[in-house]
Amino acid sequence: MFCEPDCRMNIKNLREYLAWLYFQYLLITGIYVLEPWEKSIFNSVLFSAIGMVIYTSYVFIPIHVRLALEFFFGIFGGQPESTMTLMN
Repeated sequence: MFCEPDCRMNIKNLREYLAWLYFQYLLITGIYVLEPWEKSIFNSVLFSAIGMVIYTSYVFIPIHVRLALEFFFGIFGGQPESTMTLMN
């Protein structure tokens, strides 16, 4: 067999824990009262919004961090590199 008895027990506990988390998600969001097609629409909108937030964070946060660092280095005495330094 691929899995020992302890492994089966861990998988069972994991499955029960994930079912508990899903139940908590249903209770917290209040979608347990919706019909299945309404749940799927709600979940689609929610997860696409979360996906868009993650994507825009991945794309734009590094740019803003770099610009903020350049700004604060300029204020607090950071010396900008000159073209002569780069040529040497």
